[in-house]
Amino acid sequence: MAASLSTLHLHHQLTFFRKPSLSLLNKSIRPTRITASLEFNITFAPPKPKPKLPANLQTDAASLSLPPGQLFIPWIVRGEDGNLKLQSNPPARLIHAIADAKTQPKKKKDKVKKESGGNVKAKLEAEPTRSKAARRFYNENFRDQAQRLSKVLAAAGVASRRSSEALIFEGKVTVNGSVCNTPQTRVDPGRDAIYVNGNRLPKKLPPKIYIALNKPKGYICSLGEKESKSVMCLLDDYFLSWDKRNPGLPKPRLFTVGRLDVATTGLIIVTNDGDFAQQIAHPSSNLSKEYIATVDGVVSKRHLFAISEGTVIEGVHCAPDSVELLPHQPDRPRPRLRIVVHEGRNHEVRELVKNAGLEIHSLKRVRIGGFRLPSDLGLGKHVELKQTDLKTLGWKC
Repeated sequence: MAASLSTLHLHHQLTFFRKPSLSLLNKSIRPTRITASLEFNITFAPPKPKPKLPANLQTDAASLSLPPGQLFIPWIVRGEDGNLKLQSNPPARLIHAIADAKTQPKKKKDKVKKESGGNVKAKLEAEPTRSKAARRFYNENFRDQAQRLSKVLAAAGVASRRSSEALIFEGKVTVNGSVCNTPQTRVDPGRDAIYVNGNRLPKKLPPKIYIALNKPKGYICSLGEKESKSVMCLLDDYFLSWDKRNPGLPKPRLFTVGRLDVATTGLIIVTNDGDFAQQIAHPSSNLSKEYIATVDGVVSKRHLFAISEGTVIEGVHCAPDSVELLPHQPDRPRPRLRIVVHEGRNHEVRELVKNAGLEIHSLKRVRIGGFRLPSDLGLGKHVELKQTDLKTLGWKC
């Protein structure tokens, strides 16, 4: 826009004073009016020319005759004659195609239906997979921690599972002020007040512990207080530092997974997790166990064949998975046999060697499942198992 000021006439002159006199202060002062005549010259840009349509593009006069103010949406279509034309309505074949089109089902829904076997609603409402840290936080803070009363007493270190049941039957256990005589009662130590012989059970149970111990000769796998040389005596130093490492938590009641006789050395696992012990020790787990048997005399092929044939133990025929004669070593004058079994019956390896006509000088277990006894773990020493070690044992923790 261009603007110009033509003329400006002033009809009065303004007089400026430095200091007004006293005589002028008493007089009324009228404001001076300033008048001016303004003239503007405003011009606008010329309108843009309308775009020219291609020569081969025809227009439908009937379709372009729209009422004033109505929005025009052009459709460029090809007519039956093959020429392009401009119209305001969509082609008829497009409208028919939209009307006849079928809604396509979602691919995700079809996949969920296939995975869930038709129960789509149950699959969609299922809890989504969370991270390991999120599951641990949920289990520790929100999940129902109710367990059987006898199991809670055993986990708290009161007594074994059977001894805890005996205490419950004798009426020595109260739950929330009432005597409980049912070992299967579901309780939560964090919420329920549990007393055994008048002593309050801690609200927090000790954590799950898994220890690999290199058992020496002369120690038995027993928890009896009368036994002076139990394998639990080898863990005294572990319990001495328990309060420093786990403040506020009761000491766990540990027990061995399976047993080794008093003369057998090597790998034995100690834990306070009953479910873990049941799975590892049960024959249905089919965990292989490797032993190194040092024998007296000379071993021949006949002995190896007799051992591989197996023998009857407690009315059941038992045969090893493999038998191998180890190479002779200068520092080991007696021959050594590697024997692998999976049933783990009482004195199974000793009975197999005895049935072959050989006499065992020493027997050592070196492997359970996929976990092998560390070579640097001395007799009577122990090491805590890591998550990877538990996985090699087939335990899903």
